[in-house]
Amino acid sequence: MEEAGTSTMPLIGEKAPSFKAVTTQGEINFPEDYKGRWVILFSHPADFTPVCTTEFMTFASMADEFKSLNTELVGLSVDSLYAHIAWLRKIQDLEYKGMKNVEVRFPLIEDIRMDVARKYGMIQPGQSNTQAVRAVFVIDPQGTIRTILYYPLSTGRNFDEIKRIILALQKADKDGVATPADWRPGDDVIVPPPGSCGTARERMERPGDDVYCLDWFMCFRREK
Repeated sequence: MEEAGTSTMPLIGEKAPSFKAVTTQGEINFPEDYKGRWVILFSHPADFTPVCTTEFMTFASMADEFKSLNTELVGLSVDSLYAHIAWLRKIQDLEYKGMKNVEVRFPLIEDIRMDVARKYGMIQPGQSNTQAVRAVFVIDPQGTIRTILYYPLSTGRNFDEIKRIILALQKADKDGVATPADWRPGDDVIVPPPGSCGTARERMERPGDDVYCLDWFMCFRREK
């Protein structure tokens, strides 16, 4: 039995836990309202804190980039709706790394009772009993969790990596491939390994157009 105040943690490959919540953009029914789209669901420890402010300014400035990838942003903290609204209004007055007049248009969930945060394992007592850690859940158009990232309270997220994950997952799903370390769009990709000794030998001898092998189990497809 789950103890009071503890968090469960959904796993990669599982369906994203469902919830209804009030947000700065109205009520949402998650993930049902987002079927057919990718979602980045992320939590931050508290409104009116410096690291979180830099993150929200960055997310907001990249919102159109994510939308072009059929990806929506949904934020969460355990603060109230009114605190959210006041904080997001204050963000518009700030300038950071050339970002200014930033308007956060994606929903920010009110989670005062920490119901959603606990469903997603965002409350981790080793860090805080009253604040959510910096969690990132990448959820695919079928509502399945595909990536989970956790950051400590003191460390801001790498947004270039979050975008790269979306691109890599979409590439893998579209082409039935895998992406190697440090993959970027346009880089060569990994083709699935052969399923038998015969096909392994054939692949090494005749890998096919645009395919090259380092060994029988490690073959790449040229993308350029």
